[in-house]
Amino acid sequence: MRIALLTEGAHPEARSDAREWRDRLVRGLPGHDFEEYVLTRTAAEQRHCEETPPGGRPVHAQPLWGVPAGRAGTARGRAGRRFLAHYRDLAAATAASAAAPRPAAPAPRNGPGRGTEQGTEQGPDRAPGSRGGEADRFASGLYGLAELAGEGTALPGLLRGEAALAVLEDAWRACGPTVEDLLVVNTAVERALRPLSAPWYGRPAPSSRRGPALVRADLCHAFVAGATALPALPGLLARHFFGVPLLLTEHGSALRGQYLAQARSRLPRPVRALTSAFHRLLLQEAYHRAALVTCDHAHTRRWQERCGADPGRLRTVHPGTDPAPFRAVAEAAEDAARLPAPEDRPPDPGRPATVVWTGRIGPAQDPAGALRAFAEVRGRMPRARLRIVGPVAEEADEEYLAHCRELAARLFPDTPPGAEAGEPGDGPGDGPPVVFERSDVPDGPHAADVCASGDVVVPAGSGAGDFPRELVEAMLCGRATVTPDAGAAREVVGGTGLVVPPRNPRALAAACLALLADPARAARLGAAARSRALELFTAERTAAAFQGLYLELVSHAPAPQHRDAPGPGAAQRPFARPAEARLPGRWARTGARAQDRADAGAGAERFHPGPDARPRALAGPGGGDR
Repeated sequence: MRIALLTEGAHPEARSDAREWRDRLVRGLPGHDFEEYVLTRTAAEQRHCEETPPGGRPVHAQPLWGVPAGRAGTARGRAGRRFLAHYRDLAAATAASAAAPRPAAPAPRNGPGRGTEQGTEQGPDRAPGSRGGEADRFASGLYGLAELAGEGTALPGLLRGEAALAVLEDAWRACGPTVEDLLVVNTAVERALRPLSAPWYGRPAPSSRRGPALVRADLCHAFVAGATALPALPGLLARHFFGVPLLLTEHGSALRGQYLAQARSRLPRPVRALTSAFHRLLLQEAYHRAALVTCDHAHTRRWQERCGADPGRLRTVHPGTDPAPFRAVAEAAEDAARLPAPEDRPPDPGRPATVVWTGRIGPAQDPAGALRAFAEVRGRMPRARLRIVGPVAEEADEEYLAHCRELAARLFPDTPPGAEAGEPGDGPGDGPPVVFERSDVPDGPHAADVCASGDVVVPAGSGAGDFPRELVEAMLCGRATVTPDAGAAREVVGGTGLVVPPRNPRALAAACLALLADPARAARLGAAARSRALELFTAERTAAAFQGLYLELVSHAPAPQHRDAPGPGAAQRPFARPAEARLPGRWARTGARAQDRADAGAGAERFHPGPDARPRALAGPGGGDR
């Protein structure tokens, strides 16, 4: 299959969920022809996409940053009137959605007080499967603007013109924005709509097999892992104009991420409300038009249902991890488990018990709570050690790391100078009780080495929208885990580890002490956790799940009209003409004529006029279309 991967770019130096996801998908499915379409937000991301080495996968980038070429345009003539009408529909739908009340976020299903969110007070605005009138008006305006861009209209210039600002001022008057607010929102909308003008939707020459053209794709696969659903926008246009099926993969709720991002920003309230409403309507349109929607865990699925996604088209595909780097650690644990039972062996007086906390170092992950819990553990086991390892992603996290160092110095006065780095000591009284290490530096420790150094691993409590990757890595290493009950932790660990209430140092300390005092139990839980991770959370399993979804979608989607017409000497496309067309009888002749009409219709028009128009290449037994 020819599959178009639609993602948002990430800085080449940063660890990106989108980049890791697509690399694992492409490596796991080598039989498909992948072509990447990336929306970039910085100049560094744009350069990274343009510097793809020869022979690599084609990468087509569309910048969402900077000022587009050309001056602000004026809406004139028939194209100008059409632009104002479509933009008015989009602005009015956004204003109506911003003014609508929003009910509470989906409640956790794992008991009261567990898995609750931090910082979200409002959730999606509709029940499962519902679709309001503003959503239809938003879609009409969106696709109308896309048709104008396809006809050659300089859409970025018109969106920055005075006529567009006048439309926004008239439509959003009830929201109370100032002129400055209108300028801010209009800039954000103009950048969000730049994919409409991307050179990805035209028909290439019949002899060309390169060049960006989504019309050639058998399937569009959009990956959303941020606070917006913009990667799905090119897929929506490919479906609207060419009938290409769209598969939407969402890791963490984009709507929840949008609400959190707006809550943390210092923008005026009208700007936050209108921006959130725009992205909410775009996400609802993606849910409505996508053939299938996948999520990474149950909490994301509940947000999707509340945002209007059809439950019958939702699938859960857990992110996969390559188990190879963790195999040596797991095998060493299995070899140790084959020795006589730990209770039959005398304890090793020279080896202190070690607890490893791993995850991003930040306030949401609460490493300070792990320090307070370890203070209780060390009161019962004076020679115990704590190792805190993780990346520091933001400047605010740097300040929080300094706060954790100060807290460790207060809780453990016997910590010698220079205890912020290095390995815990192995001899009696050697080494500091707590060490801090960063994994985002060039010589930082690998996740397998981090897990191997601990008797008990405490993965960071991920947010409600995050998949606990550190937990899966510890499970693949065969280590017993103690996990805060947040996000998908309970869903991932099952019955193979201990789950404690989030932000409860006393419960965390009691669970760690229980495992440190019973090595046999810890070994059994670690072995069970590894078996569960190998069964459910490997990259191979994820690739197999998407392979099945690809076949399901393509098998139910007839070939769109706008395909490359086979010329003399051109390679025949497999399954371009169904086998039924070669059978005798009226049923087959009808199908053959329909296919011939579809092939003849793949002509000079750039876009197909209707959102749901598809060729009818197959016919039913009575001559009617299926």
